[in-house]
Amino acid sequence: MARTARIGEPLAPFHLGFAIGPRINAGGRIGDAALGSRLLATDDPVEAEEIAARLDALNAERQAMEHTMLAEAMAQAEAELARGEGPTVLIAESEDWHPGVVGILASRLKDNTRRPAFAIAFNKNGIGTGSGRSISGVDLGHLVRDAAAAGLIVKGGGHAMAAGITVERKHLGDLRAFFEDRAGDAVAEARRNETLKVDGALSADGATLELIATLEKAGPYGAGHPQPVFALPHHQITDVRIVGNGHLRVSLRSRSGGRLQAMAFRAAETDLGRMIGENRGSALHIAGTLGANTWNGRTTPQLRIIDAAVPEAL
Repeated sequence: MARTARIGEPLAPFHLGFAIGPRINAGGRIGDAALGSRLLATDDPVEAEEIAARLDALNAERQAMEHTMLAEAMAQAEAELARGEGPTVLIAESEDWHPGVVGILASRLKDNTRRPAFAIAFNKNGIGTGSGRSISGVDLGHLVRDAAAAGLIVKGGGHAMAAGITVERKHLGDLRAFFEDRAGDAVAEARRNETLKVDGALSADGATLELIATLEKAGPYGAGHPQPVFALPHHQITDVRIVGNGHLRVSLRSRSGGRLQAMAFRAAETDLGRMIGENRGSALHIAGTLGANTWNGRTTPQLRIIDAAVPEAL
């Protein structure tokens, strides 16, 4: 189990987002949805330890399940994309998938293929439970509601960036064609205009705990108030290591010698991860968000890498 904070020790964003949060959610995804709320509400340390152990086991099961399902989904995606530009909206599906994990799959597919994506878990009766994730500029919720009005799905709904559907397998081909017809132009334009908004430039030398504390005062951050994104121009990749479930731990060094540790989460098998690995020892422009990482009682600045680019030759 990943290290958790000691009693009285402040919780870093890493602990909440990547250690505690997934374990609390694991019960709802593949087990008992009440476990997370019971853990948060109990005052009994014995009961808390017992529930935490069950959630940790469920999270490990969910990770193994997700790893297998993602490999299958990516194989389907790569087969689709091998034929020219591939589909406007990617749909991966299987009768062997757990419906509690399809949202995670859809998110990974969207990130890896840079297009809206659905993952659908079909039962033996041919009824599929699906989850979709979109890219900026493509309203997936509106698309799903139109599909429901056209009688192509049993039900569905959502918002611009995420949606859920229930669909019969016999209508899956028609649904693919509908998405292609209705969303083709919007997806093409969104991909052409795809950009990463950067709020400022920074070097490893300036990524201090004092700056991070100041940024945290402007929070909390969310969909309507995103966390600031910084560009770190021309930073050398001095070390890259795969840790955990496909994450990359990256060491950065500025031209003036400043050093900063960074993480590219779930990036090992992505284009971003491959770019970072292939440029070990060389310099890249790096973009990401700043946070504090606490480990063994020591707190240090850490960059969460979102994107990277090869500097143009001077």
